[in-house]
Amino acid sequence: MEIIHVSAECYPVAKAGGLGDVVGALPKYQCKAGHIAKVVMPMYRTKFLYENEWTVDFKGSANLGSWFFEFTIIKEATNKLGFDLFLVDINGLLDRQKIYGYDDDSERFTAFQIAVMRWMSSWEHQPDVVHCHDHHAGLIPFMMRYCYDFKNLAGVPSVFTIHNAQYQGWMGWDKSRYIPRWDLWKRGMLEWADSINPLASAVKCATSVTTVSHSYMEELRFNSNGLEKLFDYERGKCLGILNGIDNEVWDPETDKYLADHFSVKKVTAGKQKNKEALCEAFSLDPAKPLFVFIGRLVGEKAAEILPDAIMSSIHYTEGAACFLVLGSGDTSVEWRFQQMTEPYKGSFNAVIGYDETLSHKMYAGADFLLMPSRVEPCGLNQMYAMRYGTVPVVRSTGGLQDTVSDMGEPDGFGIRFNHATVADVEYSIGRGIAVYRDKEQMEKMRKHMMQVDHSWESTVDEYTAVYESLR
Repeated sequence: MEIIHVSAECYPVAKAGGLGDVVGALPKYQCKAGHIAKVVMPMYRTKFLYENEWTVDFKGSANLGSWFFEFTIIKEATNKLGFDLFLVDINGLLDRQKIYGYDDDSERFTAFQIAVMRWMSSWEHQPDVVHCHDHHAGLIPFMMRYCYDFKNLAGVPSVFTIHNAQYQGWMGWDKSRYIPRWDLWKRGMLEWADSINPLASAVKCATSVTTVSHSYMEELRFNSNGLEKLFDYERGKCLGILNGIDNEVWDPETDKYLADHFSVKKVTAGKQKNKEALCEAFSLDPAKPLFVFIGRLVGEKAAEILPDAIMSSIHYTEGAACFLVLGSGDTSVEWRFQQMTEPYKGSFNAVIGYDETLSHKMYAGADFLLMPSRVEPCGLNQMYAMRYGTVPVVRSTGGLQDTVSDMGEPDGFGIRFNHATVADVEYSIGRGIAVYRDKEQMEKMRKHMMQVDHSWESTVDEYTAVYESLR
């Protein structure tokens, strides 16, 4: 099958979170399985753009309301990512370094989607499936079905994958003029709560809707930022498919960022060497259990409870553990972590920002990964941690619930808790310190989790089954 993925992110081109990781891996493994998978995304001004070779694939023009714009679609020339990669360039809208966070994001991503539709509708053939990711591509299923200019794509199945339903791309009705000539009788397919809602529109218009874990699919019917009734109504075409991870990128035996490579058989010794290098760099004690947090410092991740939980744990255990944080987001949380580095020197350190190299070193060198998330549709961090023998300490929600079994269960290897509170996190840290002292149990858990298969191969088969059911 020919599968066209439309996304705002794709690792290593441009990534802000798990969406980028998924779109950077799923098409590669679909191609390995014999399909023709392609990715089209905006042409941000990133390092990847300037370091690679490109050819012009298409030039076109369109309107965003009364604004006429020209666009160019370029193709990566060497297929270095394992799939065809296309970038859409629109001067004045997409020619920026950051992915999100601009006042005109609605205009940016609507114009991007229109350009993608102009491009696909110009082909002499039709793709088998158009696979759209999150609200930045959420208007495409509507445009395929109800825009007069794209009637030749009306019969092509569309799949919409929700990576995070909290962000929906809301637009006022004054922006309905941005959408190319459309059937005004279908206004209801765009609308939710008196505004244009691209995510809601995609749920209504896509042939099939997936999300990135089974539990998150169920949670959306009860907690989806205002779309609960919609997900309940459309549940017949909705399916949860658990994300995978790219085992070629995340492999402790070959990872170029690590101080020492290790396998399942040598996990204890290998992790200790990586831990010693990490602790030396951040003035921490490698003899103590090391807890880390890697991610966005935002409410969804319950990041604001971590400063108090960490300080309380250091006091309560009299410094029995060390902590290292890598992340950025809420400036007040960033400030609190920065303020903690001096008073808790030797037990705590933090890096504000994101560093791909450091994240790999932290997964390899840490003993425990903290994930107290309030919302976690799938979560990839806990899977990366497991691949590197690092015990995930997670709240029981979404994909965390689907991928981590508590050490109190038969063959359990992680630590789970129920509430995103300081008390629950502090208690779970205490459980971690206790099991760390049981060297035999700790090694057993590490070896077990490292052998859990979260590769993309099985996930690709599930997506293939969805695609085939729509043909």
